[in-house]
Parts: sequence; C-alpha cells; structure tokens
Amino acid sequence: MDFRDLKYFEVIAEEGNLGRAAERLHRTQPALTKCIDRLEEDLGAKLFEKDGRGMRLTVAGEVLVRRTRQMAIMVEETAREMQDYASGLQGNVRIGCVPTLAEHLMPAVFQQLLAEAPGITVNLAVAMNANLMASLQEGELDLVLSPITETERDIVWEQIAEDTVVVMANEHHPVFDSPCTLAGLLDYKWMLPAATVASRQWLNQTFERHGLPRPQVQIESNVLNAILPILEKTPLLGFVTRFNLVSGKARVREVILADTQMQRRLGLAYRRNGYLSPAAARVAEILRAQGNALLSV
Repeated sequence: MDFRDLKYFEVIAEEGNLGRAAERLHRTQPALTKCIDRLEEDLGAKLFEKDGRGMRLTVAGEVLVRRTRQMAIMVEETAREMQDYASGLQGNVRIGCVPTLAEHLMPAVFQQLLAEAPGITVNLAVAMNANLMASLQEGELDLVLSPITETERDIVWEQIAEDTVVVMANEHHPVFDSPCTLAGLLDYKWMLPAATVASRQWLNQTFERHGLPRPQVQIESNVLNAILPILEKTPLLGFVTRFNLVSGKARVREVILADTQMQRRLGLAYRRNGYLSPAAARVAEILRAQGNALLSV
C-alpha cells in the first residue's frame, strides 16, 4: 500500500463524499476513485458502500481508518524522534492537565523545567478528563495529568498524587451553624461542574444511594478556578478539592461530613507505545517528583 493513498483514503472517509474530498485534497475525483480501487485490490475488501448521494465506510474501511491514523501518528513521532536526537532537552512538549493539577502542581513543575531547559516550549491544554484522554489517544498530547481511570488498554498510568474532593462553602455560611447531615445539604443550592464530570456524578450517586434527591444546581460551570471566588461571595455550596484549603486563596471552609469525602488518585498518563522525546521524558520525571511533594502537603 502507498502511504499517500492511505492519507487520501482517510480524507475521503472523513468527508463521506468524493467531491468534497477532491476539493480538500486538490485532486480530481477520478484520481481519488483510482486510489480507492488500488487499496481495495491490495486488501481484497470493499472499503466503502453507497449512502444516498455520499458514501460510508464498510467494517473493513473502519478498521483501515483506525490503522491509518495510527500510522500517521507513528510517522509524525518518528520525525520528532530523529530531530530530538540532536536537540536534547529542547523542542516542544504537549501536556494535558485537569484544572486542579494545572493550578496546584504545574507552577512548580514549570519553575524547575524552565530552569533546566530554557529552550523548551510547552503546549498546555487545560480541560476535563474525557477530552484530555481523547486527545492523548489521538496523538495530540504527549502527557496527561488527571484523575486515574485505567479504562484504556493502550494507556499507561502512574499515580503521582491523590486528593480528596469535599463540600465547601463561604466561612460565614449558615450550614456551619449546627451539625450538618447529608439531607441537610439539600436545603441549599449548589455550584457544580457539568453532569459529565466524574466528581459531579459521584456526588449525585452519593445522595441517591441514601435515598435522597440530587443537589439543586443553581450555577453549572466547567471553569473550575471560578468556583472558589463564587462560593466566597454567595450562599452556594460547592464540591472541590481540599488542595484549595491549603492554598488559602479564598475564605471558604470544608463542610465536615464523611459521606461527602471523595478520595481520588491523580495520575500521569501516556500512550503505551507512543514516543516520548527526551524533553517529554524529563517533564515526566519532574511531574513524578513534584507529585510526591504534593502528596506530602
């Protein structure tokens, strides 16, 4: 198989239409038809079937798309590896990080990294766990820092820290006026992340497990670093990491209740067969060391 044919095939699969693919690739439709014919002859399988005015992948075509994307990642990483032999602790490292670790771990990591390797560049993507893991599997990130999931067979996880997510409120909130119960927390409205976020799901399940309704959410936000300032100024409850109490950035307190203490492991993830440049490998070493320091806080 010709690698150029595979790249053309990938675009055709994405577009589902020869005309759009030809326009995107600046090739003629007959040329792309011949590309498909060559691949189908080499593989002995049909790759597309008609779908109205367009075309869709067969089962064999779906397999080939996955393999083509994997090969594209390998080609890109091979080129990066060749360049990295000469550059050492230079080049670009792509890191994905959940907001908690971006705030509480990455400043110390970057302080050490830039002192050791002033020529390095970093792309830091701060997002929710599911989005980061998808980008890692697609080869768009080298390293990811997030709560450990261990659901992806092609991903290696190393625990580097752990934290506890707890209910918090401003220090003068009426929830602190008397001993609190799980049911009592439902007397107040909440600020929580989206329903797809693991901590929100865990909290919902905790209330349901005790035969209680879910918390009433008044503000929903994925900008997690906005939660503490809002909790400080409003009568809302929030569900955030205890690391925020250590930093002392906002005048909030933990609502002490064993049922609402969510323990979670925080880890470093990378693709099992992916390439880590010398710079990325050094970043991983620093992350392990700084994660251990965070554990001791």
